[in-house]
Amino acid sequence: WGYAVQGALSLKNLPTGPGDSINITATYSNGATRYVLGGVSPNSFAIYGNNSVPGTYQSVAFGVAADGVFAGTNNLNGTGIEKTSAWGVRGAFNHNWNPNWSTSLFGSYTKLDYNGTATALICTGLGANVAGFTCNPDFAISQIGTVTRWTPVKGLTLSGEVMYTYLDQASSGILPLTAAATKPAAFYEFKDQGVWSGNLRVQRNF
Repeated sequence: WGYAVQGALSLKNLPTGPGDSINITATYSNGATRYVLGGVSPNSFAIYGNNSVPGTYQSVAFGVAADGVFAGTNNLNGTGIEKTSAWGVRGAFNHNWNPNWSTSLFGSYTKLDYNGTATALICTGLGANVAGFTCNPDFAISQIGTVTRWTPVKGLTLSGEVMYTYLDQASSGILPLTAAATKPAAFYEFKDQGVWSGNLRVQRNF
């Protein structure tokens, strides 16, 4: 069985202005990763970047959030489930400039850890036990961003968001990967990656 525990703190009536708030949550899970990486977050991450090793196509960072890892197809030829440990912290500060404008600053940090048996199963299954490559599926992902909202009339909100994401993965070295989506089959360098993203949104409530 998996489990998760969570604590939350919300601060209101701040001296920075009416309606301002600070909200913080912290979560730990064992075999229940989606309670840590939940909501609209994906359960796998792949960020590509420039390479620094000759002969490689690009660099890449991977992160996969699984509740548990096992091998085999049934209870006769399979292994037990090796549960994944994960913890994360999230926080946001919201400030209302006036009744029509507000800005939020938000951030998060999440860490996933696979035990030794799970790591061996994953690396063997991926064929990643090759010379010159260190396979370790553990990873951490951190994000920080800000969003500003404008509500010109009741029920209509226009917002703009900017966010930076950093994927800290534990594998290192060079590994040949098969073709995936728009990426060709080639040698890739594994290293940490960061990426900026932006979002414009129009929301109308009736």
